[in-house]
Amino acid sequence: MTSLFKTTLIGAAAMAMTVSGSFASDLIITFDDLNPGPKAAFEAAVEKFKGENPDINVTVNINDREAHKTAIRNFLTADAPDVTTWYAGNRMRPFVDAGLFADVSDVWEANGFSETLASTKPSMTVDGKQYGVPYTYYQWGVYYRKDIFDKLGLSEPKTWDEFLAAMRTINDSGVKPLTIGTKFLWPAAGVFDYLNLRQNGYDFHNQLTAGEVKYTDPRVRETFARWKEMLDAGGWVDNHATMDWQEGMSLFIKGEAAMYVMGNFAVGSMRDGGLTDDQIDFFQFPVINPDIANAEEAPTDTWHMPTNAKNKENAKKWLAFVAREDVQTEWNKSMGQLPINSKSSVGDDKFLQEGFATLNAAAGIAQFYDRDAPAEMAKAGMEGFQEFMVKPDRLDAILERLDKVQERVYK
Repeated sequence: MTSLFKTTLIGAAAMAMTVSGSFASDLIITFDDLNPGPKAAFEAAVEKFKGENPDINVTVNINDREAHKTAIRNFLTADAPDVTTWYAGNRMRPFVDAGLFADVSDVWEANGFSETLASTKPSMTVDGKQYGVPYTYYQWGVYYRKDIFDKLGLSEPKTWDEFLAAMRTINDSGVKPLTIGTKFLWPAAGVFDYLNLRQNGYDFHNQLTAGEVKYTDPRVRETFARWKEMLDAGGWVDNHATMDWQEGMSLFIKGEAAMYVMGNFAVGSMRDGGLTDDQIDFFQFPVINPDIANAEEAPTDTWHMPTNAKNKENAKKWLAFVAREDVQTEWNKSMGQLPINSKSSVGDDKFLQEGFATLNAAAGIAQFYDRDAPAEMAKAGMEGFQEFMVKPDRLDAILERLDKVQERVYK
């Protein structure tokens, strides 16, 4: 049964009139996360907004995230809220192309967001116009066992050759260089994205996930050539196709693997498993092509104004509010993620601090393969990535199969 509830938040003075004597106006907000941390952070932001805008009656709908994904197209075309949460990049674009998300470039211009939200502006832009604002994200990268690195005399690799050399040294010591769990496919997509971003760049990543480049393209083959080099340098733990990401994490915690290409949400599992911050650390995925500026993987959650919104002036007030530096500071501290506004501050957690610096310096922010590519293409692609990790000699067949899926999906 879909989990869905609705809370109406109306100030006592909003029965009919505001203090000034004019009629109160409305704002209907739809949010997509019932988990305690994000829900509490959102509700605190709503209370702050109400305090600053006592003349606005705020109605809040909070949906389960999966239910939201299923329902969004229906409510955007039927009875749209004034603002709703969604995702950046190509997950946003279909609603823009269908005329369901409104252009809010004026909000960006009026609030200087092209500067303060610069790291994610490309992923919020279609044909030079912005169609929402981001409010939270978290970095991906390479998390590693610093104690194992120290024991082997290794430092954080910056270049591709240094990375492969570190992998060989770790493998020779009897520890697997990398852990992963690909049972549910998506962790392999993180590896593919970073290899492709570092080999071919941010624009190429978007061209591929938009169906503009074939998987048999020589540039994609070069991405897989780098992946093969990782396999040849010792690669990943055995039997990763039978494990989920948390089972892969257990091998990292036990010291049977030294590195994990993963999102920052995994740090909690590392700490819960008994690792201290002296034992774990983080580095950016190394440079492969020095001519390519470093883009990063950072799934971004966003706010949008539906084209059918009834209270657009108030919707734009909300969009300006949630992208403001102080609001993003408080919101993200509350739920342990990163603000996107470059003037915001983050907590003392070392991983958030390093992630914030990394993402603010990024040449572009990729939204993760299964957000940037259509669902059917993403599923086929991730199946192919997992298959390649187990049977790299099947590469030609995998890429040819993905070309056929691409032709069907992007018609």
